[in-house]
Amino acid sequence: MASKYLAKGLKRSALTVALGLSFVGGVQAQTNTAGVVSGRAVAGDTITVENPATGFSRTITVGADGNYRLSQVPIGQYTVTRKGVDGSTSSRTTNVSVGTSSNVTFVSGTGDAQTLDTVTVVGTGAINPIDVSSVESTTILTAEQIAKIPVARDATSVALLAPGTVRGDAAFGNLASFGGASVAENQYYVNGFNITNTFQNLNFAQIPYEAIAEQQIKTGGYGAEFGRSLGGVVNMITKRGTNEFHAGGNIFWEPEDLREEVKNTYLTTGVLRQDNSKDSQWQAVASVWASGALIKDKLFAYGLISYGRKDNEIYGNVLSSTNSSDQTETPNWLLKMDWNITDNHLLELTAFSDKTETDSDVYLNPVGELNRTTFLGTNFTEQGGENYVLKYTGYLTDNFTLSALAGHSKFSRGQRLRTAGGLDVSYGGDINNPATGCPIITDLRPGYRRAIDGTRASTCNITGAQIVRQDAEDTRDQYRIDAEWQLGDHLLRFGYDVDDFESVDGGSFEGGRVWSYRTDDPDDIPNNGDETDFVREQIVNQGATVKVEQRAYYIQDSWNVTDNFVAYIGGRWDSFKNINGQGQAYVDIENQFGPRLGFSWDVNGDSTFKVFGNAGRYALPLTATVAVRGASASLFTREEFDYTGFDPVTGEPTGLTSWGNFRFVNGEFGTAKNPLTIASKNLDPMYQDEYILGFQKALNDNFSLGIRGIYRELKAAIDDNCDYTAILRAGGFAQDDDGHWLRNGQEAVLPNAGFPYCRMFNPGEDAVFLTDFFNTGVLEETTVPGELLSPKAKRKYAALEFFFDGNWDKFFLQGSYTYAKSRGNTEGGVKSDIGQSDTNVTQDFDYLELTVDSYGYLPNDRRHSLKLFGNYEISDEWSVGANLLVQSGRPMNCLGVLDTDPVEPGVQAHPYGSSFFRCDGIPTPRGTGGRLSWSSNVDLNVAYRPSYVEGLQFKVDIFNLMNSQKVTSVNEQVEDGTSGTRLETAFLPASFQAPRSVRFMVQYDF
Repeated sequence: MASKYLAKGLKRSALTVALGLSFVGGVQAQTNTAGVVSGRAVAGDTITVENPATGFSRTITVGADGNYRLSQVPIGQYTVTRKGVDGSTSSRTTNVSVGTSSNVTFVSGTGDAQTLDTVTVVGTGAINPIDVSSVESTTILTAEQIAKIPVARDATSVALLAPGTVRGDAAFGNLASFGGASVAENQYYVNGFNITNTFQNLNFAQIPYEAIAEQQIKTGGYGAEFGRSLGGVVNMITKRGTNEFHAGGNIFWEPEDLREEVKNTYLTTGVLRQDNSKDSQWQAVASVWASGALIKDKLFAYGLISYGRKDNEIYGNVLSSTNSSDQTETPNWLLKMDWNITDNHLLELTAFSDKTETDSDVYLNPVGELNRTTFLGTNFTEQGGENYVLKYTGYLTDNFTLSALAGHSKFSRGQRLRTAGGLDVSYGGDINNPATGCPIITDLRPGYRRAIDGTRASTCNITGAQIVRQDAEDTRDQYRIDAEWQLGDHLLRFGYDVDDFESVDGGSFEGGRVWSYRTDDPDDIPNNGDETDFVREQIVNQGATVKVEQRAYYIQDSWNVTDNFVAYIGGRWDSFKNINGQGQAYVDIENQFGPRLGFSWDVNGDSTFKVFGNAGRYALPLTATVAVRGASASLFTREEFDYTGFDPVTGEPTGLTSWGNFRFVNGEFGTAKNPLTIASKNLDPMYQDEYILGFQKALNDNFSLGIRGIYRELKAAIDDNCDYTAILRAGGFAQDDDGHWLRNGQEAVLPNAGFPYCRMFNPGEDAVFLTDFFNTGVLEETTVPGELLSPKAKRKYAALEFFFDGNWDKFFLQGSYTYAKSRGNTEGGVKSDIGQSDTNVTQDFDYLELTVDSYGYLPNDRRHSLKLFGNYEISDEWSVGANLLVQSGRPMNCLGVLDTDPVEPGVQAHPYGSSFFRCDGIPTPRGTGGRLSWSSNVDLNVAYRPSYVEGLQFKVDIFNLMNSQKVTSVNEQVEDGTSGTRLETAFLPASFQAPRSVRFMVQYDF
């Protein structure tokens, strides 16, 4: 009987580590930087885990119940040795991955020790077992696995291989949406350090990807250790040095000649709008690395230097007045050092730079053509910076482990211009000293006959937009401490973290202002003599140093109720404080509670069939960007003029006569705002509830599959509302026939420093605002009923995910199919409908009218997603890989105007123009504008490793083999914002699938 159980036990152990190249089931949050070795042995035995490559070694004594557990084990391959009290020994070899528990058992069915000699139970390329203590939904991919798949080498592209992820709108860059959440609701980590850029939550530090050893993608159900995310968590672990010296280098090259052109776009009339025939792109990345032991078994180093360059020729649409030639350089580096101070105390340093510098040479383009004429100047932008992380791990007892982390990072976002004549143009952030250079000119006049004819345009403006202040940057200081304590059947984890984020930001129109040429036509009858030309001057300046202070503590317990049933309970308490440019808090939320519950049932008791479920609440803080303009000093002015001519070079009007109507807009007077008036006093954070139920089953030694159902519901959102009439009505004011707001005969003074037009609130909830109605410095507390402001924010995501994992000697294949629905009246942090990246201050709830018919299928609703990827080793020298994605299209909207009655000369009737869910005056609820077509993408690669030169490898990746270029987003604003007439740009494609491209690689390791 014992021998029969032994054979079964060995088979099971081998099976659990051979179930696939990557794992897509659930994994308990052991830690976000290391893994666990656990199992059973005879009480009193000693268990030693040792990594020969690093000298790392830990020894513990098996408890009275026969269970053992070694936590915080750095990823890698380990020998696990049991030594009995009688001196007998046996050993196993296993791999440890981040966040997983590798199970190694040394007892038979009777509880007797197994006395075999060394037995290797790790499978070829297999590292991830079914962890029966799991409640999370996680995918793990190693560097070796990623190298075999034709996939772009960046965190987002790899994350998109996981079930439940879809690519976000092109307007926000290369970002992923997890489980129906917006792209602004994810968190990103490297070696335990949060690298999410909290300014807008639309960026994160770009680790030199050659340095990544493992990437873990958490798509749901993650433990209380993780927070500040409603979407997903991307957790990366870098490579590290070992006792054996390694060095190498590689080059990736994507040539211009093997990249297909992007499709052209056409107006509804058939007229060409965007001609991409002259656009081109090539890129290359070269990296060199070395690693080894500075002191054997004690001190290790891994270093990498990487340089990338991408050249783009960008012409834009045929109505653009400029085109550009862009050169982007990424001179990056990474250093990882590990010091095994003793067997029980480890210290590690991670340092890296992800700086990106782009020089964009801008040229004049004749409107209506595709040509490159006069050189205007260069637009210099930079992103990224340096990051330093120090982490300590202490194995203080057999049952208690402590880790502490401290990290500091800087992320630059500065911009400056240099004219063709060599003059530097920039904005310093002083709101009373706007940006220098040529002003922006827009000509919004209809096609009437003119006494002063000719097109008003600038021949010297470089960007035609706001420029960011030159010293814009983000700084993060993060500290955290985490502990793990095994108390019998209870595994307790608890910790505390501090995450302080400071942003320097501001913007001003190039040249300091926009001159907008307009026409006032009282009767809307062209050329009958009553038209009046005029020009509007608009100035918008903002600049501030703002902060977000975040604190959190958590505790969680994984309780082995029985030998094959684990119950999980946890709680997380988050505190968020947002601070404006004057150092004052305008939002302060303390101890937002996020409960977490879950279970995992090892049905057969042999780690081959697991049923799991979890429920949790997750909160998201307010981003830093809100404070720069909304809560700090800012300037916004307008004034109209008559004019007699214009400068033929700058386009500026001449012979100006003011209408005498200079005014401040939106209460932006250039002075500090009262922080008490910016947000509702009863503001809750944005939070979401999530429920997951699923199972995973190993069908045999090589194949496993699983199913899970997911339901997510947004319970509260944070956004801004700009309808000041609601608070006036709630405050007892009424409007007279002349439009004045009066209470007891006294007129409200609006706006003023204590009466902002736009305020932060929870949509649909009663809001308690403080307001200075009469500009006297006295703040009154007013409760505004939720129904006067907006409906409740809604977002519901329901999905069924099928996933499988197969691994054989020469072949692995992984895949998933997801059926999902995402419905609501808000996407979340951003607004893909119009490409709005103003995180937490979208126009979704600015006015009650904007919310009418806004409930429906959301932009990230991709009903069907099929993903397959794998690799086949043809021989020792040749292999081929493939990556397939088949996906249904996103829903479309038809956005039009609310009415066409003008409220002031030359502007649309409603300040939001073509932003309402109606077309041709008919209600068109969200998502009823049809759907984009299905898309498919096939990527292939082939690799050659010549036997005559060990360590040499050549590889070719072909992305989008069939050059399928289906439309992935369109212009959903289909009506003119003033007249309401149908635009020729209605449903004009805004983005396509990336065209076919080819990437070559040569690599040498020694």
